[in-house]
Amino acid sequence: MSDDAFTLTEDQRDLQEAVRAVVADKVAPYAAEVDREARFPQEAHDALVAADFHAPHVPEEYDGVGAGALEVCLVIEEVARACASSSLIPAVNKLGSMPVLLAGSDDIKQRYMPRLARGEGFSYGLSEREAGSDTAAMRCRARRDGDDWVLDGQKSWITNAGVSEFYTVMAVTDPDAGSRGISAFVVEKGDEGFTFGAKERKLGITGSPTRELLFDSCRIPGDRLVGEEGQGLKIALRTLDHTRITIGAQAVGIAQGALDYARDYVKERRQFGKAIAEFQGIQFMLADMAMQLEAARQLVYVAAARSQRSDADLSFFGAAAKCFASDVAMQVTTDAVQLLGGAGYVNDHPVERMMRDAKITQIYEGTNQVQRLVMGRQLLR
Repeated sequence: MSDDAFTLTEDQRDLQEAVRAVVADKVAPYAAEVDREARFPQEAHDALVAADFHAPHVPEEYDGVGAGALEVCLVIEEVARACASSSLIPAVNKLGSMPVLLAGSDDIKQRYMPRLARGEGFSYGLSEREAGSDTAAMRCRARRDGDDWVLDGQKSWITNAGVSEFYTVMAVTDPDAGSRGISAFVVEKGDEGFTFGAKERKLGITGSPTRELLFDSCRIPGDRLVGEEGQGLKIALRTLDHTRITIGAQAVGIAQGALDYARDYVKERRQFGKAIAEFQGIQFMLADMAMQLEAARQLVYVAAARSQRSDADLSFFGAAAKCFASDVAMQVTTDAVQLLGGAGYVNDHPVERMMRDAKITQIYEGTNQVQRLVMGRQLLR
């Protein structure tokens, strides 16, 4: 997408169609079952890996496809139209690996990025139960022991935990240095002393496992440090500037799926001798849903362009895209349930799942209250 024309290129439209075809064949047919059984969407994972849509952001030099930020958003949006849980595969692979791409040495990139490109997942460990929005209050510790680091503590709310092979983990390396005493590390699934908590039982995105990361004298080699010691929180916040946009894309996809279904339903549902789509009140609801959704989509795409360029105002636009799009997704999915009436409230139709899935987009990668703080501080700088 060029800076002065709000249209997708032919290649980007081709990408949309390609993802849409994979979704129709290998994602949508399993979405309800994945939600109902709260199981990982393995069919979607395998299909996305086969098509190189599971981690499209990985640069070509590391055997990836080198997709830009907007192209990654297009992939996530299309998958989320059918299954929000499945859309977290490409979204979280970018979140987990972005610190390595932003700050990692050539050696650590060469070690992990090709494996991610081949299908081994990457998750992100920042939050703790007592350090969610207040990331500087984290208690997970990493201490030097010879050439190694030893980690102790836990991380909470980790998406795709137990499925991913690799985890970028933030831990305190200098307790006296405050926010400058946090460092970033890559932890591998098989590292001794690293285990997972029980799966959380969630309102939505039930097909994406959310678990704690538990570290009990977990020893990792010294060359797993990402960036410089003490730069972990700075790296984490830079990462979120880029990846919050993918949550905006997920929200847009969920909302589009709900709008599509509700529109088709009201054209078929008959009351008082005609399709309810003919009633003005229904048309007004659809118009508002579509208008807000299109505004959210354009904001996400503009933010993605800024991410690609690493613009100075990326922090504002990343927060704005995530915040606005997730609020829109919650409203659109709620209205979709309303348009279906009683049918919308039962799981025979997907809009109730979409409504449950939409809620988390207002919470993770920073609550929307935190996004407003980010935007306000950017405006006052």
